Amino acid sequence: MASVSETGHAKNVANLQDLISFVTGYGATYNPTKNALKLPQLNALATASQASLADVVTKNTAYNNKVNERVVAFSNLKALSTRLINALQTTDATTQKVADAKAFNKKLQGVRAKAVTTPPDPNTPAPTTISTSQQSYDQQIQHLAGIISVLQTEPSYAPNENDLKIVTLTAKQADLTAKNNAVATAYTNISNSRIARDTNLYATTTGLFDIATEVKKYVKSVYGATSPQFAQIKGIEFTKKRK
Repeated sequence: MASVSETGHAKNVANLQDLISFVTGYGATYNPTKNALKLPQLNALATASQASLADVVTKNTAYNNKVNERVVAFSNLKALSTRLINALQTTDATTQKVADAKAFNKKLQGVRAKAVTTPPDPNTPAPTTISTSQQSYDQQIQHLAGIISVLQTEPSYAPNENDLKIVTLTAKQADLTAKNNAVATAYTNISNSRIARDTNLYATTTGLFDIATEVKKYVKSVYGATSPQFAQIKGIEFTKKRK
C-alpha cells in the first residue's frame, strides 16, 4: 500500500468530509448500529482530524523558523573562530597555548553542516528523524567553548574589539546553545504532532481510514453494490499510511 505524503493526509480528511456529506443526505435510512459510524461521531472525527492537520502545519512552521534562527546565529562562527586565533597570536601567549587554540579551531572548521549556509524553505516538511546536522551544531559549540577556555587562561588576551572580548564570546556561546536547543525542542513538538495526527487518521479501528472504510461497507450492505447510493461513495478513496 502506498505511503501517504503531507498532501495525502489532507486528501484523506477532505474525502471524509465528502463521505459525510453523502451519508447525511441519506437521511434516516443511514442508521448504523455501530456507534463510531453514526453521524455525530463521524463529524467529531472530521473535526479532530482537521485540527490535527492544522497543528502539524503550525508546528512545522515553528520548527523551520527555529532552524532559520540557528542558521543566522551560526553563520559567522567559523570566520569568528579564525579571527580569535589571529588575535591570540598577537598576544604574549606561548606557542603551546596558541597550538591548543588552533586545534579547537581546526576541529570547528572541519565540522560539516549544510544547514549553516542554506536556510530551509519555510514550507519544507521537518525531517522525520534527528539529522546529523543537529550533532554537528553541538560539536561546533563545544569547539568554540574550547577556544574560549584557552583564551580565558591567557592574561595578555585583552582585545579592544567588542566581538572578540571574552564576555562577548561567552554570551555568543550561550546564544548558540539556546538556539540549538530551541531547534531540538521544536523538532520534538513537530514529531509529537505527527504522532497525534497519525493516531487520528490511522489508528486501528478508531482512525479515519478504518472508520471511513467501514462506512463505505455499511452503505454497500444497506443499499446494495449496484445502488446509486453506493455508486456515489465507492470512488471516494482513502489511503493508509505505511508503517
